Amino acid sequence: MYTTLLNSIENYLNQQPEVEQGLTWVCTTIKDELPRYDWVGFYFHHATKKELHLKAFAGKPTDHTIIPFGKGICGQVAVSNKNFVVDDVGQQDNYIACSIDVKSEIVIPLFVENKNIGQIDIDSNTARAFSKKDEEFLTEVNVLIAAFLIRAQVSF
Repeated sequence: MYTTLLNSIENYLNQQPEVEQGLTWVCTTIKDELPRYDWVGFYFHHATKKELHLKAFAGKPTDHTIIPFGKGICGQVAVSNKNFVVDDVGQQDNYIACSIDVKSEIVIPLFVENKNIGQIDIDSNTARAFSKKDEEFLTEVNVLIAAFLIRAQVSF
């Protein structure tokens, strides 16, 4: 399933859609194809502030469109540059609740030319929803997104 989904994402992004349209399509496609993925979004680093800004998502709207570095799971990934998988968000001290339904979360940093420029963030209403295979899949999604952003000549 992951391989087929990665191939679909790569094929779509190779058609060179507008950046926001491409990111939104990827979020929607992942959410629709993977039932445990209840919210999928891309946050990107602000050019001059130590903040993440939500650029595209699929799922219920969130009030958390700007997240300071260090705050919440996303903010921690912005600082650590490492994947973060949370099996039970209720056990995390530095968790920002986007919805009372969310039980687990995975955040994977997005690198372009070895620079962390953002991340993909997935929330699930199922506890322990994410495995090593999800982590590997989302890392590969970010590789495709990085190549897409480079082709689109997005400045970082």
